[in-house]
Amino acid sequence: MPTRRDFIRQSSLLTAGFLITKKENWFAEPKKIGLQLYTLRNEMGKDAKGTLAKVAAQGYKTVETFGYGNGKWFGMNAAELRATLKSNGLSTPSGHTFPASMFLQSGWEEKWKPAVEDAKAVGQEFIVIPWLEEQYRTSADNYKKIAEGLNKAGEVCKKTGIKLAYHNHDFEFAPVEGKTGFEIYLKETDPKLVFFEMDIYWVSKAGKDPLALFAKYPGRFAMWHVKDMDNTPKKSFTEVGSGVINYKKIFNYAKQSGMKYFFVEQDMCPGAPLDSTAKSIAYLKKNIIK
Repeated sequence: MPTRRDFIRQSSLLTAGFLITKKENWFAEPKKIGLQLYTLRNEMGKDAKGTLAKVAAQGYKTVETFGYGNGKWFGMNAAELRATLKSNGLSTPSGHTFPASMFLQSGWEEKWKPAVEDAKAVGQEFIVIPWLEEQYRTSADNYKKIAEGLNKAGEVCKKTGIKLAYHNHDFEFAPVEGKTGFEIYLKETDPKLVFFEMDIYWVSKAGKDPLALFAKYPGRFAMWHVKDMDNTPKKSFTEVGSGVINYKKIFNYAKQSGMKYFFVEQDMCPGAPLDSTAKSIAYLKKNIIK
């Protein structure tokens, strides 16, 4: 007759097997390494098409856009950008657009709906709110109003057939009237309408554990920004694999987080940014995405 100890042992083995299966299933699918083009903002400003060809040559398969305005990215409309990406074997599943302060202004829907339609036209699955200006960060009420706006913007996205995400920095984890902006966002947005793009560097710099957030809010972090932190008092940006963030461990929790896409990003580079992007993808290919 099986004992309680046998039952616990069997249950533990089943649980371990489930965790292994989750990891193996995630890595069994072909994963495309992406790049947030802000890393190459100067190069994109000078020669967008030539820079995209160099990104593809390094082995990146997806790119995340920035700088959208008046229906264009880097001087190209949706059709032209989509064609340029396709000719280089690239796609753009996500793009950064307007700051969160737009939801504190009246009439924001007028510019939001065309942006969502343009994102859909270029082939993006996610449209991202990337930033909140400093002057708006000292009020919990602002964060609550933004959360309300995110829900409404998410409804517009849903009707168009794409999704909305919010990208964090470290300031969302600072206390504001007894709470943090990030807590307000997570608790007051609809998980079916608002996803999050976790910037793992900024979460780490804020002194938070990405894995703890995955465990507390499973499935809500549909995208990641993968950038590393150097081992200095300044905690500066560095190439993936060159710093102190344990990406080998973090990637084991991709399923739990809900991550579908990830993008290498390096806000500041010590030399030529294309050298840094090459170093980061080489590490990922050798150590994580094999």
